[in-house]
Amino acid sequence: MSSAILIPIVGIGIVALWVAWLFNSLVGLRNRLRGAWGDIDAFLKRRADLIPGVVAAVRGYAAHEERTLEGVTAARTTAMLAGGGPEGTASRAAAENTLTQRLNQLMALVEDYPDLKASTNFLQLQEELTETENHIANARRYYNAVVRDYNTRRETFPNVLISALLGFAPGEFFELTDLAQREAPDVGTTEPE
Repeated sequence: MSSAILIPIVGIGIVALWVAWLFNSLVGLRNRLRGAWGDIDAFLKRRADLIPGVVAAVRGYAAHEERTLEGVTAARTTAMLAGGGPEGTASRAAAENTLTQRLNQLMALVEDYPDLKASTNFLQLQEELTETENHIANARRYYNAVVRDYNTRRETFPNVLISALLGFAPGEFFELTDLAQREAPDVGTTEPE
């Protein structure tokens, strides 16, 4: 073979290898992104499962605070019905932000009821909720790191020239819109008085 024919063949081979590498690396990152979202989703479901118990415990001591309790329940329902998956993080984040606000209101309400704060059942639920909130925060950080890596890989040159053609859409960060919500709800355990 002449070198005039060999050079284009080698060039095409290099481009084909680069496209294959890019495709495979983006698939790997997209799968990590989906797995990270699955972790967040599992913890959010766990939190949603704990909320009815917390509401029931508070209702037993503070039945006249029905508006706050209904707000938490409604926010929980909205969060559970919000968009799921890495493609719907904005709507899910908004719903979870509202739920976090309502949980903060509920926990502020608890401060007015010393008997409730001393209840073994409530303390156990509060501890589980605190642990779950910490898991959510950690999972959110990991998910956002994976989104960052994925978006960086797909948006850097020369990858940006072909990543969209290969069907790789940008990843959405799971962001909190209110700076006050960047902290987990204050559901820390309280000492019985």
